[in-house]
Amino acid sequence: MNLIVQGRDVPTPSLKQLAKLTGATAIEAVSLTAFRLVVTDDSPRVEAAAFCEENSLDCGWVPAGRHIGDFGLLVMDMDSTLITIECIDEIADMQGLKPQVSAITEAAMRGEIDFAESLRRRVSLLAGLDQSALQRVYDERLQLSPGAETLLAAIRAAGIRTLLVSGGFTFFTERLQSRLGLDYTAANTLEVADGKLTGRVLGDIVDAQGKADWLNRVRIELGLDRGQVIAMGDGANDLKMMAEAGISIAYRAKPVVRAQAAYALNQVGLDGLIPLLGENGRKG
Repeated sequence: MNLIVQGRDVPTPSLKQLAKLTGATAIEAVSLTAFRLVVTDDSPRVEAAAFCEENSLDCGWVPAGRHIGDFGLLVMDMDSTLITIECIDEIADMQGLKPQVSAITEAAMRGEIDFAESLRRRVSLLAGLDQSALQRVYDERLQLSPGAETLLAAIRAAGIRTLLVSGGFTFFTERLQSRLGLDYTAANTLEVADGKLTGRVLGDIVDAQGKADWLNRVRIELGLDRGQVIAMGDGANDLKMMAEAGISIAYRAKPVVRAQAAYALNQVGLDGLIPLLGENGRKG
């Protein structure tokens, strides 16, 4: 096994302590913020995880034979994963309702409220808002998460397809698809009448099960098996889709998500996924 260690700063003494703890036979620099420890016995997993947690480092165990080219599909959540904001909270801010909407968002992310119900409740508060507020949020507030473009460039170079699936809104996913060259997107559609939001969502809501269904729909279309799929998210609404993937990544996620994911990235950006996918190229 290889132990991948990442952080905004990875001190040499910490690497040496981890090497001693795990019995690593080598330490290899993967990038300025990522290191690979070659380990013959991965039994000290709990101890290594505890050390990394205490020292503000991300770590993950990766099979030595894994290659990034073994994967075929990356499925990503949008809000607070690919981008830094929760779009609906920022739209609500245009109405002076951000605290009320954010509270419902947080409860849904923690899994305390059914997502579809929480979305309907939040969207209903937006009734009467001018449609132009959506463009303002996109132009003025939407930012990509750190490392997003680096990750997507590596994914494209490896021939991996991308699906952005969101409990948010098509207004944003469609623009991000065009901007970033994403292969597939799925999200909810806000109803608009006479240039204003009606407070309703059109069609079936893309909830936790909807995300999982979209993952499997695209996976089957591409002729992939489950082990070739990577899923990344941050909230309880992402758990079902993450359970359908060969590798699941919790990105700066709620505790309930970190507990169930194969890997958690808390210290580094989205490009921290790259070393976890193994080495460049394809086996054989």
